[in-house]
Amino acid sequence: MRRYRIVHTTVMSYDEPVSASHNEIRMSPLNEPGQTTLENRIRVRPMTWSHVYRDHWGTHVTAMESLATHDRLEIDVTSTVERTAAPDTGPSPGWSALADPVLQDRSVEWLRTTGRTAPGRGIVDLARSVGDAATPRDAAAQLAERIRTTMVYERGVTTVQDSGETAWSRGYGVCQDFAHIAVAALRHLGVPARYVSGYLAPDREAAVGESSEGESHAWLELWDGGWLPLDPTNGTAVGLDHVVVARGRDYADVPPFKGVYSGPGVASLDVTVRFTRLA
Repeated sequence: MRRYRIVHTTVMSYDEPVSASHNEIRMSPLNEPGQTTLENRIRVRPMTWSHVYRDHWGTHVTAMESLATHDRLEIDVTSTVERTAAPDTGPSPGWSALADPVLQDRSVEWLRTTGRTAPGRGIVDLARSVGDAATPRDAAAQLAERIRTTMVYERGVTTVQDSGETAWSRGYGVCQDFAHIAVAALRHLGVPARYVSGYLAPDREAAVGESSEGESHAWLELWDGGWLPLDPTNGTAVGLDHVVVARGRDYADVPPFKGVYSGPGVASLDVTVRFTRLA
């Protein structure tokens, strides 16, 4: 078992005052088997109005407006999350199970390509290279290893708008690119796959009471008799140090912060995520 306090701070600064801003935040960890959110507090300054809802994918979303003139928007989200071992999905039913029309209908949104997961020649070749794996989960594990050993983790080379194919062709990217590449390849093989956004504890050996600076993280889940998590960026299993916030078809469904503002100023964004191990 692990218990963490996560403080996610977002500061949007404008070089000229803006008259209003309208935003959505997706920073509230989910409650599900293996993960319990014991506390989730959101503080926004300034804030005029807010509305909380669950989106189509089951993500906790806070929509908000700041209608007073401001040159700085501050968002603090504090969560206490307890992680335990998730239930075992059991053995793989094999590739033949993916041909079940009921499964295909139920998973249609996890099988269709999107702008960020459309495979080009590079990802098609990558998918074909693992197509003879014994099971979908074996293919996914091979994909993760090939992506991790081929790609170089480097910030600033890609943007959130780039596709997995773009990142794969460049050979550089960050966790969201690694996830998009793997999702695109799995869907090309007919394996339902979904993009996961959340957090990964930056110091997995931290003692109780110790804090460290982290960041948002992305990985994926594939269907092989049940939903199996896979982190193609790190060579570790998805477990007690991963915290799930949102799921979707790709990054476009799960951005932690997005919105618009009214005014001529240019905005700059500063984000910090601080982890404290509590148990």
